[in-house]
Amino acid sequence: MKTAVVLFNLGGPDKQESVKPFLFNLFNDPNIFRLPNPFRYLLARLISSRRTKEATEIYAEIGGKSPILEITNSQAESLQRELKNKGIENKVFVCMRYWHPMTAEVVSKVKDYNPDKIFLLPLYPQYSTTTTKSSLDAWFKEAQNQELNTKTKYTCCYPYDAKLIKAHQKLIQDKINHIKDKKVRVLFSAHSLPVSIIKKGDPYQWQVEQTVKAVMQGIHGYEDHVLAYQSKVTPVKWLEPTTPSEIENAISEDRALVIVPIAFVSDHSETLVELDIEYQELASELGCKHYYRSESLNVDQTFIESLSEIVSESEKVESGNIRQKICPATFKQCDQELR
Repeated sequence: MKTAVVLFNLGGPDKQESVKPFLFNLFNDPNIFRLPNPFRYLLARLISSRRTKEATEIYAEIGGKSPILEITNSQAESLQRELKNKGIENKVFVCMRYWHPMTAEVVSKVKDYNPDKIFLLPLYPQYSTTTTKSSLDAWFKEAQNQELNTKTKYTCCYPYDAKLIKAHQKLIQDKINHIKDKKVRVLFSAHSLPVSIIKKGDPYQWQVEQTVKAVMQGIHGYEDHVLAYQSKVTPVKWLEPTTPSEIENAISEDRALVIVPIAFVSDHSETLVELDIEYQELASELGCKHYYRSESLNVDQTFIESLSEIVSESEKVESGNIRQKICPATFKQCDQELR
């Protein structure tokens, strides 16, 4: 019995010339901008054109491209080995939402593999309509187009899976242990979303909060923490507080900072540029000499074990979402409410 495991991630430009089409694909997603065409198309053209220069400069700081594909490929290789060690015959595919390898390419590759079953595994621990739903919608639509009719299962989210939490706790504790004679504030940073999306019932913010609570239960001797949001794009109201404002607050209160990318499982521009360069420069300008960033999960062995356990868990379910509903009923955009 062959299992095809598909890892979903955001994707990123693989060279400078890819920045503009990558941005266009992102902003043209109906789960990002909920406008009918041709308005969404025109808005995506406008925003991607205006942001290309700034985004190109950002990627230039990390070698001219995003490292997310290479990291996700490494995660796929590690997961494939882990599953084989468990006796599961499998092949793990990487599927990016906004740049190659994109959904149509990967559906075709999975179809050629001819698996007995397919498991879709988003690399977004916290569910959002802008990430997980977008990837799942694209997959099921393209699978239908290509007549890929293999039995398919997926997980919507895993915001407090034990080994996911354990992996974060170890990486955070390692940073805290290096700080002597200084009070520490653990600053969890997640990608922000427009408040309007949350008000429509998207459970992302609530799920991120659950991850933070679970992680802090195992950080011994430290209760001082805050959750903030980064990477605001448009001028509408986004989730707050912002990460820069909380960096300023911590420094004003003479705290050492441990920044944790809590909603990202692999390094990309938001961690390597925003957190490691821009926000560190901000902290330095404000006189902070104790700014530390907890490493991203990437190919952390405990994290890979968490993913392998999710895949193993799927063996018990016939089809569809393998997870029980965890979101309060107020979140109408929760995946179990839609499928």
